[in-house]
Amino acid sequence: MTMKSYTYIGPFTQVLTFEDLPLRGSLDDSSLKIFTNGGILLEDHLISSVGEHGQLLAQAIALDAEIMTIEEPMTAMPGFIDAHTHICFSGSRASDYSLRNAGKTYLEIAKAGGGIWDTVTHTRNATELELINGIVQRATQHAEHGSTTLEVKSGYGLTVEEELKMLNAIDKAAKKLPIDLISTCLAAHMLPKDYSGTHEEYLNEIASELLPEIKKKRLSNRIDAFVEQGAFTKDSITSYFVKAKELGFDITVHADQFSVGGTELAVQHKALSADHLEASTDKEISLLAKSNVIAIALPGATLGLGCDFAPARKLLDSGASLAIASDHNPGSAPMGDLLSQAAILGAFEKLTNAEVLAGITVRAAAALGLKDRGVLSQGYLADLIAFKTGDFREILYHQGSLKPSKVWKAGKLIYSASN
Repeated sequence: MTMKSYTYIGPFTQVLTFEDLPLRGSLDDSSLKIFTNGGILLEDHLISSVGEHGQLLAQAIALDAEIMTIEEPMTAMPGFIDAHTHICFSGSRASDYSLRNAGKTYLEIAKAGGGIWDTVTHTRNATELELINGIVQRATQHAEHGSTTLEVKSGYGLTVEEELKMLNAIDKAAKKLPIDLISTCLAAHMLPKDYSGTHEEYLNEIASELLPEIKKKRLSNRIDAFVEQGAFTKDSITSYFVKAKELGFDITVHADQFSVGGTELAVQHKALSADHLEASTDKEISLLAKSNVIAIALPGATLGLGCDFAPARKLLDSGASLAIASDHNPGSAPMGDLLSQAAILGAFEKLTNAEVLAGITVRAAAALGLKDRGVLSQGYLADLIAFKTGDFREILYHQGSLKPSKVWKAGKLIYSASN
């Protein structure tokens, strides 16, 4: 019989648990459950208890727990969950960025040979090992910035063989990392320029040849699609979603980035999330508020493209659920700093600390269909981060320049900043 291992971490000046928060709607900071002079007792890779330091320390000593003493003012909270990234890629799109800042639009650059297709070309030319190394390097930086779970998409292969190469690279990179990678097949990113058939023929090929292989090899249980001008229309993508559902895939949608239509499709197909939403109107906001689809704002794309932010304030006030993700990708969102982007979104959209921080923890977990993380409470994964501050409001006040000093994944300390 395996003996249980206990660890106690504390005292923290503040512990934000995110317990008992509603999944939907606006949040006031007073709704946050905060322990002052608190501690966290771990049982193996799970949280056993969160509470007052003195009481938990006595319990930990009785259990012969390892004691990890926090000797300076620090605030603990759940590890960040980045629910939308594209960190499996090769190449750079610095040229695209320069052209956009000189006045060219995203679609104009794509038609001229830049955009997604430029990254597809570089990614196809990369070896699987090169892709693995790139994922590990980027994910490690995300981990050091507080993300303990990262969603990672394919979508720069756009053939059965190349999409499998990307998904295999994500799977192998995950085995090299201390954090979790959640893979998503985005083969429906755009119609490949070297494909001679129609959009419908391409999607049928992907559905019949790629998706069964992904299931067989257990490379992902999620699919995504870019519903937009220059990518896929509502009409062309519908049968693909139906086939994916039949195979047991969860659905998420790149929706309303430049024009509307994607949100309506996401709601119709009961997607887990609708991501982007920069072009969403009151109609789309109402659809999301009345559905179980979680809205994911991607402020990194706004900063990279110089466009509007997703209407985060309106979404929350309407009763929708809002997560926030980095969209880390080589084209429209190269920064990849989730905390900075979330803080900036909060400033522009007038979001409370509770709304922003819930959007990158507990509500982000829900956007990925994960019920075991995003909260510091008994039975949840011991994924937590700590900041050198005694006041949680300082975290967003510094707009991302205050980074976590310590990061734990499944109870193990995986990062500690040097003094």
